[in-house]
Amino acid sequence: MAPVLILMGSQSDWPVMQHAAQMLKDLGVEWRAEVVSAHRTPDLLQTTMQQAEQDDVPVVIAGAGGAAHLPGMLAAFTAIPVLGVPVPGKQLKGLDSLLSIVQMPKGVAVGTLAVGPAGAANAGLLAAQIIGVSDKAVRDRVQRFRAQQREKVMSGAKLELPE
Repeated sequence: MAPVLILMGSQSDWPVMQHAAQMLKDLGVEWRAEVVSAHRTPDLLQTTMQQAEQDDVPVVIAGAGGAAHLPGMLAAFTAIPVLGVPVPGKQLKGLDSLLSIVQMPKGVAVGTLAVGPAGAANAGLLAAQIIGVSDKAVRDRVQRFRAQQREKVMSGAKLELPE
């Protein structure tokens, strides 16, 4: 299977988007990351998606800040599922990106995750879950991860008042 494609509009988005890569790595799912700007390299955006189609990429994770056009523009060029991650910016802390990504017009779907590192990690998890529909080994690893998450919560310290 081709690796999950993680795209971002700028190299400065990598500190957030690496959380998607780490989740995929932890779940044993191959990935590759690239910088493709909807505004500065629209021709590269189109050819990247054409190549993704040819390579049978199963899922695209797209991180974008500011106007956040990248996920929607990618989705316009493919039927591959696109998961959008709003990357926090300095001015509006990602609210602008969230609103941009979540307001896709009818007929061009983008799955929108939370702002920032948690959204990126969950994009990696959701990509693995999508792949797990047809790959039992990946589905089993996701289920083990979920069980580990449950155990972390259940084995936590008791909440009590100090004496």
